[in-house]
Amino acid sequence: MNPKILMNSNKDSHVWSFSRVGGVNRVNFETGQDLVNLEHLDQKLWTALSCPVHGLEIDNKTLELIDTDNDDRIRVPEVIAAVKWLTSLVKDPDELVKEHQHLELRSINDSSEEGRTLLESARQILKNLGRPDAESLSVEETTDTVKIFADTKFNGDGIITENSADDESLKKLIADIISCLGSETDRSGKEGISLNLINDFYKDCEEYSNWYTRAEADKKKILPFGDDTSKAYSALLAVKGKIEDYFLRCRLSEYDPGSTEVLNPLKSWYESITAKDLSSCIGEIASFPLSAIDQDKTLAFSKGINPAWEKQMEAFKTLVVHPLFPGKESLTKEELDQICSRFDDYIAWQSEKKGASVEKMGLPVIREILAGNSKEKLYSLIDQDKALESNTNNIILVDKLVRYYRDLFKLLRNYVTFYDFYSPEEESIFQAGKLYFDQRCCELCMLVRDMGKHNALARTSGLFLAYCECTLKKGNEKKMIVAAFTDGDFDNIDVGRNGIFYDRQGRDWDATIIKIVDNPISIRQAFWSPYRKVSKFINNQVEKFASAKEKEVDTVAQTGVEKTASKVDTGLKAFVQAAPAAAAAPPAPFDIGKFVGIFAAISLALGAIGSVLMSIFTGFFSLTWWKMPLAVIGIMLAISGPSMLIAWLKLRKRNLAPLLDANGWAVNARATINIAFGATLTHIASLPLNSKLNLVDPFAKKRNPWIPLIIIVIILAAAAYLLWHFGFLSKWGIL
Repeated sequence: MNPKILMNSNKDSHVWSFSRVGGVNRVNFETGQDLVNLEHLDQKLWTALSCPVHGLEIDNKTLELIDTDNDDRIRVPEVIAAVKWLTSLVKDPDELVKEHQHLELRSINDSSEEGRTLLESARQILKNLGRPDAESLSVEETTDTVKIFADTKFNGDGIITENSADDESLKKLIADIISCLGSETDRSGKEGISLNLINDFYKDCEEYSNWYTRAEADKKKILPFGDDTSKAYSALLAVKGKIEDYFLRCRLSEYDPGSTEVLNPLKSWYESITAKDLSSCIGEIASFPLSAIDQDKTLAFSKGINPAWEKQMEAFKTLVVHPLFPGKESLTKEELDQICSRFDDYIAWQSEKKGASVEKMGLPVIREILAGNSKEKLYSLIDQDKALESNTNNIILVDKLVRYYRDLFKLLRNYVTFYDFYSPEEESIFQAGKLYFDQRCCELCMLVRDMGKHNALARTSGLFLAYCECTLKKGNEKKMIVAAFTDGDFDNIDVGRNGIFYDRQGRDWDATIIKIVDNPISIRQAFWSPYRKVSKFINNQVEKFASAKEKEVDTVAQTGVEKTASKVDTGLKAFVQAAPAAAAAPPAPFDIGKFVGIFAAISLALGAIGSVLMSIFTGFFSLTWWKMPLAVIGIMLAISGPSMLIAWLKLRKRNLAPLLDANGWAVNARATINIAFGATLTHIASLPLNSKLNLVDPFAKKRNPWIPLIIIVIILAAAAYLLWHFGFLSKWGIL
């Protein structure tokens, strides 16, 4: 038989079930055999071919385990590999579609070597957790490696702790290594050391010992003060700058004797602190010169030393000066230079120091460690730990098995098919929470991972979208979401408005709209859209006209006041200086001819408008009475119909796929959100069932009860007159 024909027969033997959802045929996962045969399902029938590892409402650790190439994407081969591994380790694949939260040990397939090994590891986990008789495991238990390995000496991670050693000297050595070089965290959660740390420690010990051997070989030159050379050098550094400052002042005073008072301005310094408690001014006193200027250019140790520097100078004299110049109580610049030169070889030796990390242990301890066989003992402990690596890895695999058992089917429902998204009682893994805004709840909210991609793809979705910046009320954590409004209207949805976003964990975030993508929301909104646009246009024009007129009136009034004030001032001056003025000239007569054209134009315009209205009313009232409502409906449809038709076409094509693609998905089929489905994703506020409503609003605007009645009477009278004028009343036999 042809192998290819045999392969195809096995491949086609499974009977798949499909449902028409969102305009696409989507596979149904009903039995465990559907999962077993998933590798044979044509990828063209998968809803998605890739999804991100992070940012989804599913355990990230599970997704990271599925993402074997660590590229932050879960692709079809990785999903198939995960399903094959899981179904091979479970006796009854039908259990997987039930989404149990615990893995029963009896469910593990022990007919294979790997299954038996994992079953033993699962029992070992329960034993380590203090539950040897338990028959099930949860993700929470397998994840807690600290608790699992808490009482184990070795756990296969290549890290040993103090508990790994029985010898007290080895315990102390491990603690010393951690103190010098730091630690790595053992699976038990304790601090430990690895092979690399051990090698680094002994390398530093050898380098430090060899480095010190150089000083011992030439001790007189490198360590001029013996074992106290380090202390002597520290004492010199503590006062060297201050002593050099003193000698420089002495040299300047010799160069210019008149500068002595300026170089030694103690009086002005004393004046700045005498009003204070001097015991609290040690820092300021320390800034004063080390000693008063001496014409002999020597620094006396026994007297005249700045009190803030007495202790440091005493240590310098004891550790540095007296070993070189016994009994000497003063110091010259030449002697200071001589002292400094004695440390040149010591400084060069110090600059070449190696193994400084272990210096604090002391040279004797370091050499004792190097002389013994402690390194081989530590290597032995590492080997004992690594011997259990396979057992430990199997324990880690148990965690993987329990995670797949709990989460993998949920991933398939949201990857191979968007079952959860199209199920009213479920929420998909890409739905981040709910946004409450303007008396509605938007359930289709997604995290925004890349605003640039969203800007490019959002409008092609056909959805009305509001991008919101969310801030966690407890803390400064922020994130960006996009919410789809799929029902209602958009009158009050504006940039800058605030709402509340609840994530899937129930935490509430302050949400502020920062961007809107305008698309139709509903047929109802489309019906009123033309009227709202006309109303908005008229309102804007009225506001512009009123604003222009207000500005014009303000300008005219201001100009008139200024001109009047100027004329009054000029008139008063002329009245005082000139003779009584002649009688004012009579005003110019009204030129009726000038305004005839204006009146004629207005009359023609009103006549034209009246003619149009008369034609409309004539045609309308010429209809049979039952046709009049139809005519009104026809007019409204003529106005709103195009808008409603366009909205209907767009609402049928709303597609979630561009938003998912912008978040790193590779969506392989349409994710249509039609009108009926959209109504389930956005819930508009409504009163509870059997609730009572009091329609009496105490803050409603008070109206004159006669005004509506008068308006109705006027409308009826006008209608009656028109009917009489055009003879409809006679025609209908009323008159």
